Amino acid sequence: MEDRPTITTADIEAGERLTGVAYTPEERAQMPGPIEEQILHALARRKVPLVNADPPALRFDPRLPTTRMPARGPLRFTAADPGPLPDDPDDIAFAPLTRLSGWVAAGALTSRALTGLYLTRIEALNPRLHCFATVTRDLALAEAEAADALLRAGVHLGPLHGIPYALKDLFDTKGIPTGWGAEPFRDRVPAADATIVRKLRAAGAVLIGKSTLGALAYGDIWYGGVTRNPWNLNEGSSGSSAGSASATAAGLCGFSIGTETLGSITSPSQRCGTTGLRPTYGRVSRTGGMALCPSLDKVGPICRSVEDTAMVLAALNGFDPSDRGSIDAPFTFDATAGIAGLRLGYLPEAFGEGATAVDHAALEAARRLGVEVVPVTLPDLPYRSLMNIVQAEAAAMFEDLTLSGLDDALTWQEPGAWPNSFRMSRFLSAVDHVQLDRLRYKVMLALDALFGQVDVMIGPFSTGPMLVASNFTGHPCLHLRAGFLDLPSRRRTTLGNRAATTADAGPRFRVPQGISLWGRLFEEDSILRLGLALEQALSVAAERPGFVA
Repeated sequence: MEDRPTITTADIEAGERLTGVAYTPEERAQMPGPIEEQILHALARRKVPLVNADPPALRFDPRLPTTRMPARGPLRFTAADPGPLPDDPDDIAFAPLTRLSGWVAAGALTSRALTGLYLTRIEALNPRLHCFATVTRDLALAEAEAADALLRAGVHLGPLHGIPYALKDLFDTKGIPTGWGAEPFRDRVPAADATIVRKLRAAGAVLIGKSTLGALAYGDIWYGGVTRNPWNLNEGSSGSSAGSASATAAGLCGFSIGTETLGSITSPSQRCGTTGLRPTYGRVSRTGGMALCPSLDKVGPICRSVEDTAMVLAALNGFDPSDRGSIDAPFTFDATAGIAGLRLGYLPEAFGEGATAVDHAALEAARRLGVEVVPVTLPDLPYRSLMNIVQAEAAAMFEDLTLSGLDDALTWQEPGAWPNSFRMSRFLSAVDHVQLDRLRYKVMLALDALFGQVDVMIGPFSTGPMLVASNFTGHPCLHLRAGFLDLPSRRRTTLGNRAATTADAGPRFRVPQGISLWGRLFEEDSILRLGLALEQALSVAAERPGFVA
């Protein structure tokens, strides 16, 4: 029989400080024996092998009893002529998906030619951007030729037919390394494709490579270096969908796939000037993707225009019984519907101290569009306390790294990085975790009430509680480019156990800034339609990073 751990009242008193509680000597005296039993139960559980793909029994559902699922409706994209194929290859590389798709469908551009163009650009620029972990050259050319053969046979699979895309390297690709950005997994080669890989192949898309991510889906540091912002190579591209945003912004693919647990689509889109769509939790299957936080992980597109994201989401959407968080929900989008009747809310404090001129200009542009714009409020709740859920879930999914010491192999070892966070999470209280879940429900009720007043919310990416709150409630978010600022390079620092960025002294760079739109659960259509109108009104989406243009 395994030796029982020896726990003293002194151990208990010391542990109280780690959990923020205080007991009397008499209370402590009752605990050593029962706590020894608790430890033995924990040690017994650790002997049961658990792999990353094993889900929790409890599943998060963003729907409240009063949530109304959307009815099935049209899926209508812009039917405009994409115009003649440009002579300049750069004009083709940076074209939005709406035009690329039109050229391919019309036969003005072959998938083989487009794929070759992007492969040439990747070869030239990836050594500076570090945005691809693996370039799937042979596979991409074969898939492109197959796409062209289908078109010659009169078969068109939809708007993604023949379009090369970059896939975040946390999704499994059969026979192709999928290293999750982390040294312990860099030689990992899956035996099967993730669900979304199969969906994109069925839609005719061409896998051109695996885009980089910060190790284990945090930040922009991976085993190959730091993924760079195409607008300023002195700084990282943010994360964790670092390579997806960098590659899309640099014109190295037609679109890319990212994931978000807490800002991993929207943050690199803010940094790199891309348009990122974080769908409603449960809309897109995560099967075959690395699990970081099962109750928060979401999958979505990163593109160069708003309508592009709708085209990609249409291919990704769908129920998957192998994903315990999957929800069967129709995706409706009509690019011609307009925005009449939309009611737009904003938090006044989000446009106060810390908001930029670009933020204010975006709000004013929304006013000029003719929608009703109204100030709203959220209850005063400790939204950032929910961050402990992220820490606990992530630490659980990668427990083996902590207990085996393999976490030391990760490059990023600062206080705010995963290794330290995973270790600290062993001291989180299980009781507090349950209470956080109850707080999360209060936040779900708060946002449900908010979207009872407005159809869409607008605000800066990281000002106010919406970034945290909406990720925990599962509401969708569209982040699009709104303007430019002259800023110095930003570098990663840590504040307590959280990563942050600070500005370096030195030259300033013209870099993009974005604005976020949040919508009701499963109503991406509203934020996409308003995003289309804002994109046209702001007229800043077409500018390219100078060094790659």
